[in-house]
Amino acid sequence: MPANPSSPHDAYFRRVLSVPANAASEIRDTIPEPLIGRIDWDRMELQPVSFVSDQLDSRFSDILYRTRLDGHTAYIYLLVEHQSRSDRFMALRIMEYLVNIWNQHRHQYPDQETPPAVLPLVVHSNGTGRRWNAPTELSELIDLDPAARAALAPYLPRLRFLLDDVAALDLPALLARDLTPATRVMLALHKIAPRNTDPRSDILKLIDDLRVLASGPDGIAELQVVMTYILLVGDFAEADFDLLIDRLGPRAKEALMTTAERLRAEGQVEGAAKVLTHLLTVRFGALPPATIHTIRTGQLTQIETWTARVLTATTLGEIFV
Repeated sequence: MPANPSSPHDAYFRRVLSVPANAASEIRDTIPEPLIGRIDWDRMELQPVSFVSDQLDSRFSDILYRTRLDGHTAYIYLLVEHQSRSDRFMALRIMEYLVNIWNQHRHQYPDQETPPAVLPLVVHSNGTGRRWNAPTELSELIDLDPAARAALAPYLPRLRFLLDDVAALDLPALLARDLTPATRVMLALHKIAPRNTDPRSDILKLIDDLRVLASGPDGIAELQVVMTYILLVGDFAEADFDLLIDRLGPRAKEALMTTAERLRAEGQVEGAAKVLTHLLTVRFGALPPATIHTIRTGQLTQIETWTARVLTATTLGEIFV
């Protein structure tokens, strides 16, 4: 999971639900019962989503699966919204994304005469407990009085997206859901880690699922993902993990040490990059996007070298020679 403090919620969501078994558990627990037996859960294949929405490229928050529904090609599109306020125009956004998915499918399979079904699922999660209160159907957004709405009903778009309003659930209800351990932990931490000044007691309620993650073949990596998220979004110090480590054992200790060291190193790089960007902007004016990208992707030693050159360089190009 990228240690990007601007989008840790989205990155964690994508990291967990990019595993088909985890995504399947979330989808099965949310969709209407008659659909469950129609979807081929064993043939879920993760698809690229760069074409869906340019606005989502930096958020890592949307996931697309291709599968079969009653023997026909179908897609399942998942999107996480980790906002304190509901997005009133989410249904309109979903329509835009689905049209892009259909157009991409037509481009890949020009001989198919009918577009595939696409099942959109929005997962609403935040640390405030504020429920989703925006329309889930596109027609509800259209400005009509009741009489005109009734007259136009056959001609209004009927798109409706599925909503998993995790923010509306209390922690016991969330932990009781039939999800994989990784999915349950991820959704629970989306709820309890942000802005929780003492999340230790709640996190200990996840101990059974965390033990399952720790005992797997990638146990240390799984715990690193969990600890990265907690350290990025919660008011949590390394010492606050002591009780958790006592319960989980040496793998948890190793995961915490490596995670903390990595975040400290990344924090140093980010801080040095900000200083260099500020100095160059003061010296040379607004920076080209390519220069900003070079700074953000540079190693700490490179950034330190570039910063030292600010004192003597007469042009921006001399900085990066």
